[in-house]
Amino acid sequence: MSTRFDAQAAKAVLEEERAKLVHQLDELGSNEKGELRVDVDMGEGFADAAAITSERTERLGIADSLSAMLESVDNALTHIEAGTYGVCEECGKEIGAARLEARPSSLLCVDCKSKH
Repeated sequence: MSTRFDAQAAKAVLEEERAKLVHQLDELGSNEKGELRVDVDMGEGFADAAAITSERTERLGIADSLSAMLESVDNALTHIEAGTYGVCEECGKEIGAARLEARPSSLLCVDCKSKH
């Protein structure tokens, strides 16, 4: 019996995760690349430039993090479509089912990931 994680089940999980990340980015006023839209309203509570800059910096940090997670999910979805899902990008060995179940967007096996 193969230890490979079911790619179609992973695809469903990844698509759901993708939708959540896109929604979170939108709520922050960001696009999928993590760039804040110009139409973002910082609210009337921001009376000075320092407060606005601080809020913008915080939002950018969160958006960058969400955008990186989205990129990881998109890469995993690309691997599913290519038929290479579950194969380590670095060493070419099979990524364990437990790792893929815990983190479906994984593109590296545990050994290769621990080297980074």
